[in-house]
Amino acid sequence: MTTKPMKPLGKKQQQQTVDLSKADTLQCDDCGNYLFIDSYIIKRISAILSPTGQEGLVPVQVYSCGNCGKVPKKLLDGSGLEESV
Repeated sequence: MTTKPMKPLGKKQQQQTVDLSKADTLQCDDCGNYLFIDSYIIKRISAILSPTGQEGLVPVQVYSCGNCGKVPKKLLDGSGLEESV
């Protein structure tokens, strides 16, 4: 690792503004709540599948309902976690 100052990576991109009033608001499928909290699903990786050759635990961050604790199915589509939750 060097202690020399680094050069700028390039031109700064101009920030775009997004009108959130036009965005869809997710709602819990079960209770209708609009508030969600960070949650984690822990996946166990076998030594055969692991790149290190050792069994491991991998945390997968999801959002669960702040009221009933359910993870909306919309957030699990294509993740391979549909049957876990």
